Amino acid sequence: MKILLIEDEPVLLDEIETYFTALDFVCEQATTFNDAEQKLRDYIYDVVVLDIMLPDGSGMDLVKKIKQKQIETGILILSAKDSLQDKLCGLNLGADDYLTKPFYLEELNARVNAIYRRKMLKGEEKITFDGFMIEPISKSVSFKNSEISLTKKECDMLIYFVINKNRVVSKASIIEHLWGDHFDQNDNFDTVYVHMKNLRKKLINVSGKDYIKTIYGIGYKFTF
Repeated sequence: MKILLIEDEPVLLDEIETYFTALDFVCEQATTFNDAEQKLRDYIYDVVVLDIMLPDGSGMDLVKKIKQKQIETGILILSAKDSLQDKLCGLNLGADDYLTKPFYLEELNARVNAIYRRKMLKGEEKITFDGFMIEPISKSVSFKNSEISLTKKECDMLIYFVINKNRVVSKASIIEHLWGDHFDQNDNFDTVYVHMKNLRKKLINVSGKDYIKTIYGIGYKFTF
């Protein structure tokens, strides 16, 4: 799962990122309105966790911008103010949830996962297709009730492909989603190819089918 953390309190921001990174989330940070706006313009995230009180703008305006892009990104608002008016404003603008500071990281994780299930998995705990079953939270994959040994990145790649089935996805978009903006795209196309090659081989070995089609010069398409 790829999330954007928008928070101007450095200690809290680092605590949240450390917690989610340990759970194999891909995390990116923004500490100002302008930085967050730029990232939202350039990248797509599964979930955005944002503070409404930023030094150079309001998180509420960022909610508006996310909704204007008409993408399925989930939105969780953080606020030091336990105000009913703020909650209603954020939810009416299109936020999916609202959490008041201080909070337990475990609760934040539970809410982020709930948003992800609603927005990306359409409310399902598991993804199933053609005899396969994927459990995104535990990162486990099975075929006809037999577990398949995938690395975490291979599982993340498979989830990304299935969610974007029948769409052509570029190598750049795969890098952005699975590794975030911490890696230079030009240096990591080989990394994408290696993970994709291994994933394709494992899926073929158990099912006898090749679901990943190479679209030369563009990227890949996952079909079933």
